Amino acid sequence: MDLFRETFAGTIVNFVTHGKALPYPEQSTGFRAPEYFCPEWQAAHPDAFRRPSTSSEQTTIGDTQPQEKGKEKRQENVQPEEAEKGLDPNLVTWYGPDDPENPRNWSSAKKAFVTSQLCLLTFSIYIGSSIYTAGLVDLTQRFHVSQVAATLGLTLFVLGYGVGPMFLAPLSEIPALGRNFIYIITLLIFVCLQVPTALANNLGTLLPLRFLAGFFGSPCLATGGASLADMYIPAKRAYAIGIWGIAAVCGPVLGPLLGGFAADAESWRWTIWILLWLSGGALAILVFTLPETSAAHILVKRARRLRKLTGNEKLRTEGEMEQAEMSAREVAMMTLVRPFVLSVKEPIVFFLNLYIALVYGLLYLWFEAFPIVFVENHGFNLGQEGLAFLGIFVGSILSYAGFCIYCYFWLEKQFEQGGMEVVPEKRLPPAFVGGIALPICMFWFGWTASASIPWIVPIIGSAFFGIGAFLLFQAVLNYLGDAYPRYAASVLAGNDLFRAGFGAAFPLFANAMFKNLGGPGGVAWASTLIGLLAVVMIPIPWVLWKYGARIRKLSKYAD
Repeated sequence: MDLFRETFAGTIVNFVTHGKALPYPEQSTGFRAPEYFCPEWQAAHPDAFRRPSTSSEQTTIGDTQPQEKGKEKRQENVQPEEAEKGLDPNLVTWYGPDDPENPRNWSSAKKAFVTSQLCLLTFSIYIGSSIYTAGLVDLTQRFHVSQVAATLGLTLFVLGYGVGPMFLAPLSEIPALGRNFIYIITLLIFVCLQVPTALANNLGTLLPLRFLAGFFGSPCLATGGASLADMYIPAKRAYAIGIWGIAAVCGPVLGPLLGGFAADAESWRWTIWILLWLSGGALAILVFTLPETSAAHILVKRARRLRKLTGNEKLRTEGEMEQAEMSAREVAMMTLVRPFVLSVKEPIVFFLNLYIALVYGLLYLWFEAFPIVFVENHGFNLGQEGLAFLGIFVGSILSYAGFCIYCYFWLEKQFEQGGMEVVPEKRLPPAFVGGIALPICMFWFGWTASASIPWIVPIIGSAFFGIGAFLLFQAVLNYLGDAYPRYAASVLAGNDLFRAGFGAAFPLFANAMFKNLGGPGGVAWASTLIGLLAVVMIPIPWVLWKYGARIRKLSKYAD
C-alpha cells in the first residue's frame, strides 16, 4: 500500500480522491506528530494532531510531564538539522529517526524491489542505442545513404542522452518536482517518439527523432545513481550501484542480440518496434511500481498536506526554504551552468570524465568492429553477431561478483561507525584493476581477430572489457558522488555528457579505422592504438589515490 501510494499512479489516485484513497498519515483520523511541531495549532486541536506512539519514549500532546523531561524527550526524537534550527515549529521534517516515509528507513525487500525497477528503467533506455546498429546495413540500402550517414542515427541518440542530463537531471533536485515525475514524463515522451521513428521514410526525419529520443530518455541514465543514494547509506550503496551498472551494461550489450535477429528476419524498422515494446512495457509497469525516492520531494508533499490540515502557511521544508531564497539566476546556474563549470574547472572531474569517456567510446567503437571480426571474418549472421557481445556481459557479471566480495571484506570496514562517511579516495582501488584489464582486452581482441583464429578467442578477450569497464565505472561514479556530494547530480550529468560525446563520435570513424589502419591487419593495429591510449590513462586513479585529498582541499565545490 505504502509503495503504491508513492508511485506516479498512486499519487494521482490520492490527489483525485482528496486523500480518501491511499491516504497519507496526515490525511488519516488519529494522526500523530512530534509534540514540538506546530504547537499553536496543536493546542487548539489536542485530539486531532498527536505525537506518534511508535516508541515507548513518545507521548501524546496533553501528557502532563515535567517541562525538562519533555524537553529531553523532544531532543531525543529530532534530527541534527532540527537541533541546529532550535526545533523550529514551522520546519517540516521527518517525524523521528525511524520515520517509515524516509527512503533510508525502507525495508531491505522494498529497497531491492525499487532497485530492480530502476534497473528496468535504465535497461529499457540504454538498449535504444545499440539495438539500432543491427539494422544499419538494411537502412543504408533502403534510404540509399552511406554507412557513416546511417551511423548518425546511433551517434545522435547517444549525443542526445549526453546533452539531456545537463538540462533534465538537475530538475530532479528541485524539491517541488522530485525524481519520479521527471522519470515517468520523459519515459512517456521517449515511448511516443518510437512510433514516428519506426515509420520514418528518410534520414532527414529519422535523425532528429533519434536525437530527441536520446534527449528525453536521458534522466534515468544520470539520475539513477542519485535515486539509489536516496535509499542506501554509503556503506551499502556500492552493491546497489553495481547492480544498476550491470543493467546499464546489459542495454548496449544485448541490443545487437535482440536487434540482430529482428533485422535479419524483417527490416531495420523492427529494431525500433522492439524498442517501443520494451520501453512501453517498462512505462506500463513503472507507473504503478516505481515510488518517489527523493527525500526533499517527499517532505514537500508532507508540508503541503500539513498546511492544508493546519491552515498554517508558514510550514516549510528546508528544500522549500532554500528554493524560495534562490533567484532566477541561481536556478539557471544550478540547472544549466553548474554541470559545465564543474566538468571543465574541476581537475578531478575533468580527468575522471575523460577516462570514463574513453571506456564508453570503446564500447560504441566495437559496434563497428564486431561486424568486421565476426560477420566478415567468421561468417556470422546478424543474430549470431549479437551473441558475440555476451562475452562483455559475462565479464561484467564476474567482475560484479568479485566487487561484492571486495566491498564486504574491505570497503565496508573503511566506513566510520554508522556507515555514513568514508574518505572518497577509498573508492578508487577497483579502478586500479579495471585500468589494467582494459588494455589487456584491446590487445587480446585485436590480435586474435583474424579468421585463422577460432571465434571464441576474441570473445574471451572481450570479457576483459566487461571487467575493466564495470570496475572503472563503479570506482569513478562512487568517487565523484562522495567527493562532490552537494553537487552530485551536476557532476554526474557532466560525466554523462563526456561519455556520450565520445560514444557519439567514435562510431563515425570506427569502420574506416578498423579497415584501413595497417592494411589487412587493421583491427589489430587499431585495437593496439586504443590499447595504448588505455595504458596512458592507467595512472589517473593512482594519482588521485595519493593526491586527491589535497586537490579537493583547493576546490570550493568538493568536500
